[in-house]
Amino acid sequence: MFCATIMNFLALLEPLAAEGGALGARLPLLAVAPFALLLLCIAILPLLTPHWWHSNTNRALVAALLSVPFAAWLYLTEGAASLPAFEHAALDYVSFIVLLAALYIVSGGIFVRGSLNGTPLSNTTLLLIGAVLANLIGTTGASMVLIRPLIRANQSRTDKVHTIIFFIFIVSNCGGLLTPFADPPLYLGFLKGVPFTWTLQLWPEWLIVNGALLFTYFGLDSYRIDREEKARPGSQLEDAMKHEPIGLDGSHNVIFLLAIVGIILAKGTGLGSGGQEWKFGVQEGLMALVALLSYATTKRAVHAKNSFSFVPINEVAILFAGIFITMIAPLAILNSRGAELGLVHPWQYFWATGGLSGFLDNAPTYLTFAAVACGQAGISVEGSRYLAEYLAAVPSDALILKAISCGAVMMGAMTYIGNGPNFMVKAIAEENGIKMPSFFGYMGWSIMLLIPCMLIITFVFFR
Repeated sequence: MFCATIMNFLALLEPLAAEGGALGARLPLLAVAPFALLLLCIAILPLLTPHWWHSNTNRALVAALLSVPFAAWLYLTEGAASLPAFEHAALDYVSFIVLLAALYIVSGGIFVRGSLNGTPLSNTTLLLIGAVLANLIGTTGASMVLIRPLIRANQSRTDKVHTIIFFIFIVSNCGGLLTPFADPPLYLGFLKGVPFTWTLQLWPEWLIVNGALLFTYFGLDSYRIDREEKARPGSQLEDAMKHEPIGLDGSHNVIFLLAIVGIILAKGTGLGSGGQEWKFGVQEGLMALVALLSYATTKRAVHAKNSFSFVPINEVAILFAGIFITMIAPLAILNSRGAELGLVHPWQYFWATGGLSGFLDNAPTYLTFAAVACGQAGISVEGSRYLAEYLAAVPSDALILKAISCGAVMMGAMTYIGNGPNFMVKAIAEENGIKMPSFFGYMGWSIMLLIPCMLIITFVFFR
C-alpha cells in the first residue's frame, strides 16, 4: 500500500502527456515550486531578516534565483511551445507595472496639507471617502493620498492603531472593488478580457462589506475616545476637534489622475480603433507619458512633504517580475487540471481565492483561480483575452468570477502581505510613531472583524 502510494505521488510529478496537448497538461506539478517558494519568501523573509530584505538588490536576487532557472528550464523542456506563455506573461507584466507606477507617481505629487479633526465622525467620513476614491485612483493611490492626513488628524489621540487597521481594511482593500484599476487583481482581469464596466455590478457586495466595517469602526472609535476622556486629563474630544484648513499642493496632478482613468476607459471601449482592442504599447505609452509629465511638473517640495521615493514601486516591479515568470506554470497546470481541486460552487471559489490572497498576493491568486474556472469551462488560458471568452461562453457562471473577484480584493486585507498598499501604510504609520501590531497581531484583528463580513457575503451572494 505504502509503495503504491509513493508510486502514485511520483507519477503526479511527471508530465501527463509527453507530446501535444495544452502546456499545463505536460508540465509536472513540481514546476509550481518556484512560484510557491517566491511567494513564501515574500511572506517570510520580511519577518525573519527585515534589514536584509529591505534592500531592493536582495529582493531582486531572490526573484532572479527562483525565476531565471525556471524560465531556462521551461524553454529547454518545451522549446518554441513555451514562447507564447512567455510573451503573454511579459506583456501582462509591463501593462500591470506601468499602471501601478503611473498611479503611484501621480498620487505622490498630491499633498493634502492641513488636517481634518480626529473625531469618530470625521475619521469615519474620511474612510468612506477613501472607499470611494479607491475606485477612481486605485487602492494604492487612495492609500498614499489619504494616510498622512488621517495620521495628522489623529495626532492628539493616544489610541489610534485601530484607525490605521480599518484604513487598511477599507481604503487599501475592500473599497477597491468597483473598477478595473481599483485593485491589481481586477486590472489583471481587465487585461484578460473582463469588460470595463463589469465590476460595477459588484456594488451590493461593496456596500455591505464597507458599510459593516464603517459602522463597526464608528462604534469602536466612539468607545475608545470616551475611554481616553476618562483616562487622560482634559478634554480629548476638544483636542481631536482641532484642525487646520485643508488644501492641496500639487493639485494639477488631479488632472493627471483623471487622464489615467480616461486612458483605461478608452482602452476598454476601444476608442479610436473601431471598438477593437488597442494594440499593445498604446495604453502603456500614454500612461508613461502622463507619469513623466506629472513628475516633471510637480515641485520637489511637494514630493519631499510626501516622503516620495521610487523605492516602493521599484520593490513591486522587482518582485512581480519574478512572480509573473514563475506564475506561468501554476496558471497553465490549474487551467488544464483544476477540476482535480473539486471547486464547483461560487462559495468554494470565494474562500479558496480569498484564503490564498490573504497569505500570498491577491493579483496572481485571482489569475490562478480564474484559470481553474476557465479550465472547467473548457477555455484555454493561453490566449490574451480568455476571461472575455469565459463570460461569453458561460454567462450563467459569471457568479463564479464575481466570487473570485470579491475573494481576491476583500481578503487581500487579511494580512500585511495580501495587497501592496498594506505594508506601505504600515510603514508610514510606524514612521509617524504609531506602533502597529505584529504580523500575527494584525491577523487577530482581521479574523475578528473581516471573517464575519466574509461570512455574510458568502450567505447573501455565493452559497
